[in-house]
Parts: sequence; C-alpha cells; structure tokens
Amino acid sequence: MTVEVAPRTMWRGDAATDSVRAIPEETPVALTYNHTTHAVMLATPGDLRDFGIGFSLTEGIIQRGSEIEEIEIVQAGAGVEVRMWLAPDRIDALTVRHRRLAGPSGCGLCGLQSLADAIRQPPRVAADPRFTPANVTAAMAAMPAGQELNQQTHAVHAAAFWHPARGMVALREDVGRHNALDKLAGALARARVDAGDGVLLLSSRISVELVQKAAMIGAPVVVAVSAPTALAVRLAEAAGITLIGIARGDAFEVFTHAARIVAAAALGGAAGGTAGNDPGNAGGNAPGNDRGNAPGSTSTIAPGGAPGSVDMIGNRIGARGARATVARTVRHVA
Repeated sequence: MTVEVAPRTMWRGDAATDSVRAIPEETPVALTYNHTTHAVMLATPGDLRDFGIGFSLTEGIIQRGSEIEEIEIVQAGAGVEVRMWLAPDRIDALTVRHRRLAGPSGCGLCGLQSLADAIRQPPRVAADPRFTPANVTAAMAAMPAGQELNQQTHAVHAAAFWHPARGMVALREDVGRHNALDKLAGALARARVDAGDGVLLLSSRISVELVQKAAMIGAPVVVAVSAPTALAVRLAEAAGITLIGIARGDAFEVFTHAARIVAAAALGGAAGGTAGNDPGNAGGNAPGNDRGNAPGSTSTIAPGGAPGSVDMIGNRIGARGARATVARTVRHVA
C-alpha cells in the first residue's frame, strides 16, 4: 500500500475542522544481492521491481538488465526486501559501491564509504539529440497529469521520461527524488527504452546524485522544475548532460550544453532529434515482465513490483530452492 488516510485537524483562521488526509507511505526497502544486503532505503513501497533494477543500473552494479538473473519482492517484518540474484561476473561490482548504512528518503548518497564515491565521475553521455523550447515546455506540461500519487498526497517526487514522438513514456513517483529516478530507470530498462532519445523530467531540485544517475542511463537532457546545485552543474558539464532548471510555464534556464536546445526554425519545424545510445547499454536491456501492478504510477510502461511477486530474469530460469531470511540490524542516518 502506497497511501494511508490519516486523521487531521485543519485550522483556517480561528476555525478548526476535523477531517482526514491521504499521506504517502514510507517503508524501509532492503536491496539484497545473492543473499547479502547492499543498501536499505526509505522509499514508497510501489514499483519495487523497477526500483531494484534501476538502482542496480544507476549505481553501476550492473551494466544491463539481463545481468540480474532473478528478482523477488518479499514482505519482511516492518519493511520489504527486493531480493536480486546476479550473474557471477557482476558480484565483484558490489564491493565497489558497497553501502553500510541506511539511506533516508531524502538522501541519495547516504551510506557511501568515501568522499570519492559521493562525487564519482559518471561516464560521459554519448547521445546528442536536439530539442526545441516547445519540446521542453510540452514535456513539463505533460508531467502533472501522471503524478497520481502526488495529486492524492501533495508529498512525493516524480521522475519521468518524455519522447518527442511518443509523448510521456513513463513516470514514477516516490517520497525520495533519487528513488523516483531509480524507479524510472528500471521501468525504461524493462521496456527496452533508450534514454538517449528523449528528455528526463524531475519534479525536484537537481542535486548531484540525480545527475550521476541520469548519466548512468545515458540521458542527454535533464529538465527540472527547480534549480540545480553548483556541484550538479559542474558534474553535468563534465558528463555532457544538458541541464535545465526553473522549467515553469513557457520559461526555463539552460545551465550546461545549451546546443541541444534550438529554435524550431533551426530544425525546420521538426520535433527534436533521436540520436540515442546503443540499446545494449545500461539503459537499454530489459529484465522481467510487467507483473505486480501497484498504485502510484501512471505511464505507458506498466508498474512493476509488489510484495510476493517473483521474476526470473536472465537467460537461465530455474528453481533455486528454499532461501533463508536473515535478520539484519540497520542503523539509520539522522
């Protein structure tokens, strides 16, 4: 369940009224690989299959979805476990980005063990499409209609992918902005959508971890309703990402790699380019099936991941036998 109804007392001036309000759920979600917990994040408990796949891609644990052989969503006490089994050649990647601590919903870098990890330089984005100002404003204008969870609660972030020929391709929501982007990355991977062909949309400010994650899935243009941080701008410049902030109404501000945004006349009225990435990269190989629908997402890509569901993912599909649930103590970061 992604939404609860809570009693409240609402004041307007000197008058009080008792009523109820829909509020988003926030649940500890353990991301485990081959029986070992890698990270515990506080997240909205929907689209968890997308979350596991997307987190694995944006953290560099896998390079393509097929490297996850199986994924299982299991209710575990007060939280949920996203249990993933990796191909043997990807196990070593876990040690590179190992997290010892839990991540609050507002923190996408908590638990990393070094300063270098926090400001890691992602690969440079190769895709180089062109979009018009009308493309950018149309993309942002399409976003609110898909934010069903936020319409109910006014308390969650969204990440979405818009394509000039297809419109809004996918949108995911979460109490954490970085979680929403991870869920979107997983949804695009499952559907074999190339992130290099469109525009990545964010309902939040642009912090450095969002730029890192965008680069990991090969997104060339990132547009957000709020401003970027200075570090996010520097990283986007180095990663070859067009960073657009303060996108409200028909106005927006381009901070890096402005050449990808061109006047309509320069494109002869075209609706934007489609120079994308190889579909075999981190954003282009899809594991799993569209199963386990959960509320909180509206898009042309079906939600994926509810407790109790299992996906067999790579080329080898077989029985694994009983799996023991190990009790783990997680220390939260204030």
